[in-house]
Amino acid sequence: MDIKKSKEEFLELLRSTGRDGVEDLIQGLEEMGFFTAPASANHHLNTEGGLLQHSVNTCKAALMIWEGMKGLEPGLEKEVQKDSVIIASLLHDVCKSDIYIRSVKKKKNALGQWEDSEGYKVSYRNFPMGHGEKSVILLLCNGLEMTDDEMLAIRWHMGAWGINMNSFEDQRSFDTAQKLYPLVSIVQAADKLAASIMERSGEEMDEL
Repeated sequence: MDIKKSKEEFLELLRSTGRDGVEDLIQGLEEMGFFTAPASANHHLNTEGGLLQHSVNTCKAALMIWEGMKGLEPGLEKEVQKDSVIIASLLHDVCKSDIYIRSVKKKKNALGQWEDSEGYKVSYRNFPMGHGEKSVILLLCNGLEMTDDEMLAIRWHMGAWGINMNSFEDQRSFDTAQKLYPLVSIVQAADKLAASIMERSGEEMDEL
């Protein structure tokens, strides 16, 4: 993974939107550690710069989905703007910027023996605000202007995994957001495709 190249792609995509607040946001992302954070502690792209690469992958997947769906649903081009696809997909996981801490873990080697391995552990002590909702708040606090569909696509990008099934309000809000704004489903699908297809590793496949 080329972190420098990924960062250049990320910044080019973000700046292409011409959105007010982008430069302030970029400075905020630097301070949060976004560009060096992993995408996960134990799964996809759990390495330095992994979150950056996952964000770019999700954006590329979202733009492909958007382009393809316009052929099936021509009205989608008026409902969902390209800039919104980029904003919501590229920034959906900003909430992960400050939750990973370097640590040493026990891991089995090829011979089945346990050995020390560098990795990450998770801590929510910096700002325990949840997942999608945390991303939205951090983006707004760092000066980015967002539309309703962008905020809701980021809030609900985990799909059913991000719903408190004991909360009638959560269930209805998620269902309503999906029906009102196609961008919500586009970002959900792109996030899943990026993690499960674009970011599969040989090591993960060997463990199956």
